[in-house]
Amino acid sequence: MDDISILGIADLSKRFGGVTAVEDVSVEVPRGGIVSIIGPNGAGKTSLLNMISGFYKPDTGRVLLEGRDITQKKPSDIASLGIARTFQNIALFSGLTVLDNLMLGRHVRMKAGVLSSVIYWGMAQKEDIAHREAIEEIIEFLKLQDLRKQPTSALAYGLRKRVELGRALASEPKVLLLDEPMGGMNQDEKEDMARYVLDVNQERGVTVVLIEHDMGVVMDISDKVVVLDRGRRIASGTPDEVQRDSQVIKAYLGTSKGGGRT
Repeated sequence: MDDISILGIADLSKRFGGVTAVEDVSVEVPRGGIVSIIGPNGAGKTSLLNMISGFYKPDTGRVLLEGRDITQKKPSDIASLGIARTFQNIALFSGLTVLDNLMLGRHVRMKAGVLSSVIYWGMAQKEDIAHREAIEEIIEFLKLQDLRKQPTSALAYGLRKRVELGRALASEPKVLLLDEPMGGMNQDEKEDMARYVLDVNQERGVTVVLIEHDMGVVMDISDKVVVLDRGRRIASGTPDEVQRDSQVIKAYLGTSKGGGRT
């Protein structure tokens, strides 16, 4: 892993029975960058994110965060070390309010447990105030002020996606894994989400690893693009380099110059 990388993925492989989902994939994620992972359905993109975040254990290979091997750690431990993620299917608690969902995302940063809350009530109260201040800042950042007391089940789809982004941000991640954050959105919602992803990266200094099918978005906001096909990495480089790669054109982007499929 080189000095400018925050996340190193080294020779990861994952098989399910006789099916190889990911095969010997290596990726260096530069600190402070936006790296997009693209490829046809079934290319292994989500399986790769699941291994980074600890939901899957790889058959071979390693995941390094700031040079530290996190391959065998539990998802909760990986989250506390600074990796947060969103999911392809929205995973909010629909019966809870926006505020409550965001506070749940804060749990990996909470030090005061039940016992300390009883014995050292003042300390726990001070911590709770600090956490609420952090959540209010995220609410303002994502322009959710008027929705904080709304149950997430009552929100439009694009807003629920925004709340899920906020919940991931609540853990103060160093690296944010986004699994199709714009999937199912209309064009206006996509533009809003792309702007928030850029702001998260540029204003908050969070490194972003993004799975996304919208090639326009990918090529506009990414510093680096990694292309998977049938579980293997077939290309990696800048958006311009990837768009010119003959293997990528054949496997994914289509034959028309600059074209693509969503």
